[in-house]
Amino acid sequence: MSMREHAGLIARIRQIRRTPAEADEHAMPSANGPGQDELQALEARIAHLEQLVQGLQDSVHRESTRLSKRIGELEARLQPAALGRALSKDARERGLSDR
Repeated sequence: MSMREHAGLIARIRQIRRTPAEADEHAMPSANGPGQDELQALEARIAHLEQLVQGLQDSVHRESTRLSKRIGELEARLQPAALGRALSKDARERGLSDR
């Protein structure tokens, strides 16, 4: 085997044995490279999406609170005593009751 073949074989073995972290280091562009702009754009987009999700969560919470309060009010109005009073009042107002 010639020296050139030997050096080529060693280079291929090193390439195969390279750890995934080393491979990622070699594949990643430098901090000042063209990928930096793309990374900053993605970070800005993620920050924007996080704000949208927080706004959505706040809106859902407000609506849930409002609906819970409304359901509580309706349940209170449907209690037998309250419903009886409301029906009696309505009957008196329409002149259907002699009380």
